[in-house]
Amino acid sequence: MSHKWFMVHASEDPFAFPVGEGTLKLRLFVQGGRSLICTVLHADRYDSPGSELPTPMERIGSAGAYEIYEAILETAARRSRYLFHVAGEAGEFVWFGERGISGNRERAGSFQYAYIHHPEALKIPSWAPGSVAYQIYPSSYHQGHLQGISAKIPYLQELGVTTVYMTPIFASPSEHKYNTSDYYSVDPAFGDLHDLKELVNHAHAHGIKVILDAVFNHSGDTFFAFRDVLEKGEASAYKDWFFLRDYPVVQTPAPNYETFAKAEAHMPKLNLNHPETADYMIAVAKYWVREAGIDGWRLDVANEVNPQFWTRFRQELKASNPELLLIGEIMHASGPWLRGDQFDGGMNYLLRDDMLEFFAAQSTGPVQFMEQLLHHEALYNDQANTAMFQLIGSHDTLRFLTACKQGGRGWDHEHTAVRRMRLAVFFQMTYIGIPMIYYGDEVGMEGATDPHCRKPMIWEEQHQNTGLQQWYRKLIDLRKSYEVLQKGSFRPWFTDEHRNVLGYLRRNEQDKMGLILNNSPNPYHLELCRYRTDKNVLTDLLSGMTIRNTDRLIVEIEPFGCLMLW
Repeated sequence: MSHKWFMVHASEDPFAFPVGEGTLKLRLFVQGGRSLICTVLHADRYDSPGSELPTPMERIGSAGAYEIYEAILETAARRSRYLFHVAGEAGEFVWFGERGISGNRERAGSFQYAYIHHPEALKIPSWAPGSVAYQIYPSSYHQGHLQGISAKIPYLQELGVTTVYMTPIFASPSEHKYNTSDYYSVDPAFGDLHDLKELVNHAHAHGIKVILDAVFNHSGDTFFAFRDVLEKGEASAYKDWFFLRDYPVVQTPAPNYETFAKAEAHMPKLNLNHPETADYMIAVAKYWVREAGIDGWRLDVANEVNPQFWTRFRQELKASNPELLLIGEIMHASGPWLRGDQFDGGMNYLLRDDMLEFFAAQSTGPVQFMEQLLHHEALYNDQANTAMFQLIGSHDTLRFLTACKQGGRGWDHEHTAVRRMRLAVFFQMTYIGIPMIYYGDEVGMEGATDPHCRKPMIWEEQHQNTGLQQWYRKLIDLRKSYEVLQKGSFRPWFTDEHRNVLGYLRRNEQDKMGLILNNSPNPYHLELCRYRTDKNVLTDLLSGMTIRNTDRLIVEIEPFGCLMLW
């Protein structure tokens, strides 16, 4: 064993997780740059050692320094004992089990997946996989209130949107409403409970779900409990609702209590470790589900809240309505929050970073872009990946079109900005998860970071990029028309680093779709191997062009063009 072997696996999420009734998915990471054959040997945990049966593992692709292999195990007993056999081109091999890597099978030991519990098999709402989400910043949308948003539901339906997510609408002295005064009241600037009910009912009548934004990490300093603390200090019945350092409680020149971010005196951090505080906020969440009929929550600054609170939050809300969608705002790798006991999905800012680099800045090529995609996908189980909000912008970021105009290769990068954004939208709408549109992106709105990304929606057609808007509609319609784009797996197909072109496949048990995009100003002519054998002719769903599907698949792509081969 002169060769150094590198492998990573643990019998826990995201390396081992259920994907169905009695069905377990396994992931194995091995060192990159080697041609390896990976096999998993598995049996019921209570079967005699030596009775394990082999299942070949599929190479998913390279994530840079390591390669990802996967296998699906069927286990009627819902429990499994397994180990890996990894062989190189020259016939060298090792075993990999719970005790590590060894040339000896027994010495490697075995991994154990003790039991596939039924509730863990399928965790996300049934409507999530086919969703297309649309984020609204209420004060900047139509007329700046709920009735105005309700009036635009037909517009959203025509666009193809199936889920609306609104930033906070609860009473607050600020324009952004992230410093809540009253968790039980709609801010008067937006309307009232009746207006919210009307909006939700109108959305539902048009086949659109509604998700609200909740801020439980911190309140506003005008929240009744914090006002009581300011007034009464240590004698306040609510002193344990916050993280107070000493008394009296002061806000200037610097707060003597924990806050959101750094010394944001108007946003005191809530102590959700305290039972009364946790009870109050969970009651708030239940109230709006019950009274307004909303379909889920997006939870602000979710990574700074005690995970035990989120576990309880999920259990209690899902007990009354398992179809609620729970999305955590976590702006970094969010795996620990997406194991099935807290959130269904997260706001995938990591994907946005990858897309900014490849499409907007063009600072990375297709090889690294694909490696980053696979790396980030491997951080999460399949259920979480299916429920991720796949965004290219939000109320906290610069607009994607602005990023494209600020970056890109060539002297005419501003001229190609819209075309590169079209490519990014193509990828967003053909990738896994829930694509999320930030209001106005579909008509070419621009703006730097907050507050410039929160400008009023452009409704005047003469000021809209109607071509981009039609592009969104077309891609959303295609996504909704082909189940493989909603629920199929994602697989790399090819990358051409020199010409900045890449291809990938979406596939399920019945179908495969080939997607190709050319992120360069040059036309592209390529020859590919056949990726499906059940058709003699492939059709590009975007243009209607047909291509003979032979062993030499010849395709041409225009500059900054893309193909959707079916």
